[in-house]
Amino acid sequence: MEDLQVSPGPGAPGGLIVPTAELLEQFSHSSGPGGQGVNTTDSKVQLSLDLATTTALDDTQRNRVLAALAPRLAGTMLIISAEEHRSQRRNRVAARERLAALLREAVAPPVVRRPTKPTRGSQRRRLASKKRRSETKQNRRRPGID
Repeated sequence: MEDLQVSPGPGAPGGLIVPTAELLEQFSHSSGPGGQGVNTTDSKVQLSLDLATTTALDDTQRNRVLAALAPRLAGTMLIISAEEHRSQRRNRVAARERLAALLREAVAPPVVRRPTKPTRGSQRRRLASKKRRSETKQNRRRPGID
């Protein structure tokens, strides 16, 4: 197969190209659909990429990716499994697409939240709903002696 192309996005305006030599593909029996053929064909694909040594990422991108994908990593290896299709070829394509999507999302810089004040209208609506709720609860009370 050819190099993995990751489309441009935030954090990688020119996109990324992961060389095929850095991708490790392993094949095994799939537990998914396939009838009798599932026992004889190696249709499950495990695609691995070592994020610490890949040449596709610069240092800033590498730090972002390692931080964003830390729960999914085994050391610095990112492993993607695909076994939803019956054919090995389609599973290879699915694993590569999944890897590209993960890298595209992980390379993006974090969105900085700018604190804002609630609008005057939203404050008015919140107070009006609290007042309605209060009146509803007061109407449920037993009438008092006045």
